[in-house]
Amino acid sequence: MIERLTLLLALCTSLGLPGMHAALGADPVLSNATTAAEADLVDIRQLVPDITLDMRYAGNDNFVGEPIDGYEAARCLLKSPVAQALAEVERDLRKRSMRLRIYDCYRPARAVRHFVEWASDAKDQKTKTRHYPNLDKSELLGDYIAPVSGHSRGATIDLTLQQCDDHAAHCKAIDMGTDFDFFDPRAHTDSKRVSDPQRANRQRMREAMQAAGFQNYLMEWWHYRFEPEPSPETIYDVPIE
Repeated sequence: MIERLTLLLALCTSLGLPGMHAALGADPVLSNATTAAEADLVDIRQLVPDITLDMRYAGNDNFVGEPIDGYEAARCLLKSPVAQALAEVERDLRKRSMRLRIYDCYRPARAVRHFVEWASDAKDQKTKTRHYPNLDKSELLGDYIAPVSGHSRGATIDLTLQQCDDHAAHCKAIDMGTDFDFFDPRAHTDSKRVSDPQRANRQRMREAMQAAGFQNYLMEWWHYRFEPEPSPETIYDVPIE
């Protein structure tokens, strides 16, 4: 796995991307963990067996258009304290006839490398219309696709809200104004380019997540990081199996 991290650093350097030190604020440590248990990564369904998962990177329905390296199963893994906090959010939402829909959780380092390699391939434009219609693909590197992802530390999650019936069943995704992984200013959490009700929905989710210790990334309404992170300088490359 050290070789993979070295390759990623070399790729980022060749592309003129920010170094890993700059991206994290400190030199990242690639864990030698080879299993989820060794990395203290917990499956959220151990805590909430019926939580809604829509793990986009385990299939073709994502901005790359194919399954992503390291996603061998559609599971949501998180560091144990993060999983506990997310389960708390889900329990509180169900009291209000709402639930979460999860798109991504822990992300192996090899998956991030896959993203960077895809972003550097200018010929592959098959997902442009749906995911980045107003940006040149090269502009995705940096603010949207970083050389090192907080997801690889097991404390970041991508998700949305669902409105349900009085029994927290028969749920439907709430209108947030854009789809997940829509790379555009309209996806900024406080964007004025979406309607007031859509922005209010984003705020409703932000309030629910913040109550459990999650902070939003303002360029992506779906992106939340738990604070304090359990292992802020450690990234993992354990495959999701």
